[in-house]
Amino acid sequence: MTEKIQNPVLSGFYPDPSICRVDDNFYLVTSTFAYFPGIPVFQSRDLFNWKQIGNAIDRPGQLCYEGHRISQGLFAPTIRYNNGTFYILCTLIHTGGNFIITSKNPQGPYSDPVWLEGADGIDPSIFFDDDGKVYYTGTHPAPEGEAYSGDYEIYIREMDLQLLNEGKNPLTGDNTGIWRTALRNAIWPEGPHIYKIGNWYYLIYAEGGTGLDHAVCAARAKNIRGPWEGKKSNPILTHRHLGKNTEIINTGHADLFDDPNGNWWMVLLASRPFEGVCPLGRETFLVPVFWENDWPFIGTKSGLIEKEIDAVCVTRKSQDSRADVFAPEPVCDHFNEKLPLNWLSIRMPVKKEDAAFSLTERKDALRLFTIKDTMRTKGHPSFAGRRIRHKNWAFSASIEFAPNTENESAGIVLFQNEDWHYRLELGMKNVVNYILKLIKVSGKDNEELIKSAEIKLKGAHAVLAAICKEMKLSFFYGNDQYSLELFADSQDAKILSTEYAGGFVGSLAGVFASGNGSDTKNHADVFWAEYRSLE
Repeated sequence: MTEKIQNPVLSGFYPDPSICRVDDNFYLVTSTFAYFPGIPVFQSRDLFNWKQIGNAIDRPGQLCYEGHRISQGLFAPTIRYNNGTFYILCTLIHTGGNFIITSKNPQGPYSDPVWLEGADGIDPSIFFDDDGKVYYTGTHPAPEGEAYSGDYEIYIREMDLQLLNEGKNPLTGDNTGIWRTALRNAIWPEGPHIYKIGNWYYLIYAEGGTGLDHAVCAARAKNIRGPWEGKKSNPILTHRHLGKNTEIINTGHADLFDDPNGNWWMVLLASRPFEGVCPLGRETFLVPVFWENDWPFIGTKSGLIEKEIDAVCVTRKSQDSRADVFAPEPVCDHFNEKLPLNWLSIRMPVKKEDAAFSLTERKDALRLFTIKDTMRTKGHPSFAGRRIRHKNWAFSASIEFAPNTENESAGIVLFQNEDWHYRLELGMKNVVNYILKLIKVSGKDNEELIKSAEIKLKGAHAVLAAICKEMKLSFFYGNDQYSLELFADSQDAKILSTEYAGGFVGSLAGVFASGNGSDTKNHADVFWAEYRSLE
């Protein structure tokens, strides 16, 4: 029986995938925008199982995106390997521009960034030619001026790795524009990657924007500086002709790679709509590729992304060899001096001493400080969370919190961005009773108190929970996970989507604490948090 690879290979908020292969190992990175740590690094040995092994942006001072909104920050990384070194290029929107970091190990640590001065635009990539030359590839506004919004050009520029090794800007020479778009007046040619396969240089890129009109296109040339010709049947992959009600939409931003057996593949992003919205954001999908007349074609039966892919051409090692099979993410996370690799905070502290939470102040607990920042500000709120990865799911957390003032709050949050989220939060009533509030934020000026009630807890400990079924949310509380009581139900989960909130991210479930405008020097302790699929 032929084994099947399940799509998406990375479910939830994992957009803009880029991948490289080193011997029998595949390494993949995705965008994280204003979340920290940034740029997760995944490893696979068989394309079935993927394990996060690190984060490329993992320490204060490495980058700074203070003040960025959630959908700003880090855009569209590229990962490549050459002569013992891993290279990651990325764009820091609105702050620094394009940069490059390096490491001898795929999991890191990665270097501080070297800024690519003179590389304007977005979506940087690097290409190592077989003659020893190295090229930067990016996309920027048409040099003669944009005739319309999204009138961009893909360009290349040579790089000097010796300058990079000295910590200097490695770009040399002038920009050479190589491609605009496959369709006349198409918008946003982006995510460009160049490959040398046989006697041809190939350009794989996306155009049409990151929504329903997104598409993967291809061009080729005998000389890297051109002339380039587009594939006459472009795009090579899109779902835009299927409309917004199909099972997979927003397909684009791809990267091409081969496996050790000579088979070709492509990773790309797409979204799965649930009742017309995409709360999980853009996810990472995989399709096989075959070659005909020196052009790439999609090797699924339909020529589209499919939920299952025949993996007959992938050689998997024995199922008994557990070293080659990565365990899935744990359902229940505990906090043993380190934040789990798949957990995120919002932005990052400029200095370690400015951290909004601690994993060492109390053994086996995540301590959230009641600082002035809230889930609505653009600072560094006391928050940590993980991606929502399914249509139907449950999230709960064990929290100990003894508020000292009426301003303090702590609880769980279902977070799309600063202006679109739900908070189930504990606050002070008196020594015996707490106030529990469910707050819905559905726009910049629309914060609604759904329900407020006095509750009694044993001590200062509570378990707070949320369940999503068929795009309806229910919220619960109790002294432990075995005595949960319904607090509110039938809440609309659709607002946790880009269709409502805009932007480029998916939704997270997490925990938070706040002094709501004041640094009150209090804290809440989180002992565990559980996320599980209900599918």
